[in-house]
Amino acid sequence: MNRPPTESNRAWFAVCGAIVVLIWIVFGQTLTHGFVNYDDKTYVYGNSLVSSGLTVHGIGQAFVDIYTKNWHPLTIISHMIDCQIFGLKAGGHHFTNVLLHTVAVLLLFVFLARATGRFWCAGFVSAIFAIHPLRVESVAWIAERKDVLSGVFFFLTLIGYARYARRASLGRYLAVAALFAGGLMSKVMLVTTPAILLLLDYWPLDRIRDLKSLWRLTIEKLPLIAMSILCSAITFILQVRTQESIGQLPLSWRLQNALVTCITYIWQIFWPANLAVFYPHPDDRLAFWQVGLAGLFLIAATWAVFAVRKRYPYLLVGWLWYLIMLIPVIGIVEVGVQGHADRYTYLPHIGLYIALTWLIADVSAAFRVPKHVIGTAAVGVVIVLATCAWKQTTYWKNSDSLWTHTLAVTQNNDVALTNLGNVFLDRGQLDQALSYLQRALAIRSASKDQHYNLSLAIIHDTMGNVLARIGRVDEALEHFRQAVDLRPDFPDAHYNLGVVLFRKGDIDGAIAQWRMTLSLHPNDPGTNTSLANALVQKGLFREAVAHYQVALQSEPDSEASLNNLAWILSAAPDDSVRNGAAAVQLAIRLNQVTHDSNPSFIRTLAAAYAEAGQFDKAIETGQTASGLANAQGQHELAGKIEEETGQYRQHLPFRDPTLPNAQ
Repeated sequence: MNRPPTESNRAWFAVCGAIVVLIWIVFGQTLTHGFVNYDDKTYVYGNSLVSSGLTVHGIGQAFVDIYTKNWHPLTIISHMIDCQIFGLKAGGHHFTNVLLHTVAVLLLFVFLARATGRFWCAGFVSAIFAIHPLRVESVAWIAERKDVLSGVFFFLTLIGYARYARRASLGRYLAVAALFAGGLMSKVMLVTTPAILLLLDYWPLDRIRDLKSLWRLTIEKLPLIAMSILCSAITFILQVRTQESIGQLPLSWRLQNALVTCITYIWQIFWPANLAVFYPHPDDRLAFWQVGLAGLFLIAATWAVFAVRKRYPYLLVGWLWYLIMLIPVIGIVEVGVQGHADRYTYLPHIGLYIALTWLIADVSAAFRVPKHVIGTAAVGVVIVLATCAWKQTTYWKNSDSLWTHTLAVTQNNDVALTNLGNVFLDRGQLDQALSYLQRALAIRSASKDQHYNLSLAIIHDTMGNVLARIGRVDEALEHFRQAVDLRPDFPDAHYNLGVVLFRKGDIDGAIAQWRMTLSLHPNDPGTNTSLANALVQKGLFREAVAHYQVALQSEPDSEASLNNLAWILSAAPDDSVRNGAAAVQLAIRLNQVTHDSNPSFIRTLAAAYAEAGQFDKAIETGQTASGLANAQGQHELAGKIEEETGQYRQHLPFRDPTLPNAQ
């Protein structure tokens, strides 16, 4: 690195140990937390690609998957690894988040201490970064794995670059590029890293002496800049393909909010109160004086740090670090309708921490403030922030506490109301769910601006789910239709509309909606299974078999898909569809998954044996199935199985008379 360490090994161990203990005191509680119903489903427990664990197929798909509407293959793979190790036990996933954050903080400390030679300043910055309440969202939210994982790669990139700056070589440059690529594949927000490296060339690496050296060092970073441009393009294309909210709000709204948000994030460093997982966008309601003062402050601060750059170079570097790293997430290019988000400060705030810490240290030294006074104040700040962060982390225990707190600290928050409605929907408390959703619908419907059609469609879809559950099917149908009208690319709404149409007997309508769902989300196992079931009702057995097979590729242990496919291959009236050998394999797998506990599934295995010509096994299996059905009180089912077993004794396979003739 640029400078050798100036402290003893004991001091290094003490600071690192204290930071680790602080992190686990604050965030260790998340090991008992669950998933939340905000993106955790999309990234982990509702994502069949991830929840299946680490597979060769999954790794390949992680690089082309658009289900999460972002390109971050290493983040997806990290979730796969967690599912492979921990399954869907949320505590294990939280453990990985906390561990990655711990590693990121220690890497930051190593970089700052060695690159600047200011050991205790580096330790304080790292401690503040570790436990500031604004870090809670990035660490306690499983879906924000991309923050902590990209943080690890970012700091490794800085360390690698400092080594390269000390003694340049192709190997060291390639190492920097590889680490940077890992960061980009974790979270594309790191596209600004080449600019940060150029800032570090100015301070503390001291490589920029004149315009000539500045130009040379800029040219040096062109390969890294090209990587940033490529990843930005990939992400932008994905967002356009999924028709997310890029450009959803008017540019003037976005620019005004961006200016005020820059100041909001600075204020939150000193007063991290009323933090929430979602802050509603202010739309065009920001006062002119707010926007004007924010703009003036940013201009004045930028002019000031340039003016004193020779005496205090860290002020220029820290301030520009903050502004530059915010550019991808400040909302000018918008994804989502939030006004701002705590998670977006994860890496940008480090620049301000550095600037403020180094300035306070230098001013204190100039005025000869005793070191024990500075040390005591620093410890006090860390303790206060750690206490606040610990409390903020408690709100992430589950979806209920998360959204209840969000409603308590924000106003007119339709997103919080909708998600809290979903909490009650999942519990079966439908009246409470309907109440929250009606409030959300009232807030969002009050805005006539079409920019909010997407979020309004989310609300209508959830309302439809609640109404369908309480038997108000016609009302549910109307809400689902409004959802797909507002947002034609909304797969959940199309799927749910299909469910209601199927329930009302409109099989053709259901098939049309489920085909639309699959055009948006091709490999969804639930939709493939539902569509296959509907196709069976129409006698379209060949197509149904194909969709069951797609469903099983994503969820190989799906009981419904295994049973239905095995039954079609065993008992369908279409001779060209039946395949006894394949049916036997599927039915054996099905009963292994269910531990031979379901007489209907054992019945399917008996039919499969019969279709395969293994009538002795079919008879034995049929007897087992009928006996189990009687033991469970399912006497009607037992009678049907006994009749079918009688056919097997005559060496006749079973044909299901309830299935239509093939079309």
